[in-house]
Amino acid sequence: MIDLRPILYALGALLLIMATAMLVPVATDIMSQNIDWQIFLIAAMFTGVFGGMLLLANSGTASDMNLRQAFILTNLSWVTLPAFAALPFAFSELDLSYTDAFFEAMSGLTTTGSTVISGLDTAPPGILIWRGLLQWIGGIGIIVMTVAILPMLQVGGMQLFKTESFDYGEKILPRATQLSSAIGGLYLSATALCMLLLVIAGMKPFDAMVHAMTSIATGGFSTSDGSVGHFDSGLIHFIIAIFMLLGSLPFVIYLQVLRGRPIALWRDEQVRAFLKLIIGFVAIVTLWLIAFKGFTVAEAFQYGGFNIISVITGTGYATTDYGQWGSFSVSLFFFAMFIGGCAGSTSCGIKIFRYLVLLKSMRSWVNRIFHPNGIFVARYNGHPIEDTVRNSVMAFLILFAALVFVLATLLAATGLDWITAFAGAGTSLANVGPGLGPIIGPSGTFAPLNDMAKWLLSLGMLVGRLEIFTILVLLSPAFWRG
Repeated sequence: MIDLRPILYALGALLLIMATAMLVPVATDIMSQNIDWQIFLIAAMFTGVFGGMLLLANSGTASDMNLRQAFILTNLSWVTLPAFAALPFAFSELDLSYTDAFFEAMSGLTTTGSTVISGLDTAPPGILIWRGLLQWIGGIGIIVMTVAILPMLQVGGMQLFKTESFDYGEKILPRATQLSSAIGGLYLSATALCMLLLVIAGMKPFDAMVHAMTSIATGGFSTSDGSVGHFDSGLIHFIIAIFMLLGSLPFVIYLQVLRGRPIALWRDEQVRAFLKLIIGFVAIVTLWLIAFKGFTVAEAFQYGGFNIISVITGTGYATTDYGQWGSFSVSLFFFAMFIGGCAGSTSCGIKIFRYLVLLKSMRSWVNRIFHPNGIFVARYNGHPIEDTVRNSVMAFLILFAALVFVLATLLAATGLDWITAFAGAGTSLANVGPGLGPIIGPSGTFAPLNDMAKWLLSLGMLVGRLEIFTILVLLSPAFWRG
């Protein structure tokens, strides 16, 4: 039998953190004289009481957690937290259904950025700050999960990141706590710096705070229906683009840089590949807009560069409706949404390292065909790629593609057209945010979709954020038999 006490203890602690975070919109609404502060306070008390009960009832078991328990905690926390985070959305003056509220909360915590809310320019400030906080909390949670939890669970090739810097053994929770405290300070500092720069660039402090949180978290929630395009400033767009890129790089390597290894960032293969890919995509979009859409060089670089970076990093900000640029841009942006950033970042998608493992493995296979007697070893960061990593990555890529098709088929069965269905499946599993087409594109929202489609998309966001296998392993009878 699996001992659930350490799991429930950790879940209670997470709910207390969520309840504490709800006090921020309480203060925000009180200062702006909005009555929604009462809703946030009641939701905070309810969440805090529930979390406190779990914490007290299971105290003394926090340091005793094995891998099976970690699988359950990872899945349970990413379902439970959105369920409580949805309460303010459901009972505020927005008057959302619980389906819409859960969709918005799941989109926030998974840093997907898809939304069902319109009229953000006049929305209560407490709601706006809550959306930003959800993505900010989700961002740090994703970093800790992908650095401290998933490598030990050997999910989707993540075991590649078992480094000498961390002692991977059977005990999980204490190490995750220590790691999160180190990364948390860096994460907070980057957020503060982004906010300061945005204020200097001319953004109001409140807007700067929300966009700083959602930029470093590569989340994409904005304070305006026009997203970042509402702020018609090249400097603001540039600052946000820089922090989207920073959020897409491995935070553990940032710590190594701060510890006196300044070239550690560039020595990492996935970082080099990611930056080269960004430069290539920005150049393609910029040149295409100049040649075929009549953009000036400055306009093409500003709008094309920003939006392609936003999609590749999975942030989901938009400065214009790039869906109106034509079929070439639609196709390019559709494929770009599956790329993602680096492992150990707040970014989403398939992740650069998996493409590198695939390409290096394919090259070694091709070399063996032409030179049967040769010895060709695929390497990543100078180390041989183990068969378990290669197989795990291949299985992940195949399963990801299959899930996009299955989810798109299920969405189409609910009545959606195929463009919306495939775009919705892709954007949810890749945790990107806006999709393509007139309904869920950069200028639309997910509100017109039916409830069944929203629950399917919420499931897609969860599966994509948890790297697929983290959820599927719970469906195996062998897991429950131990």
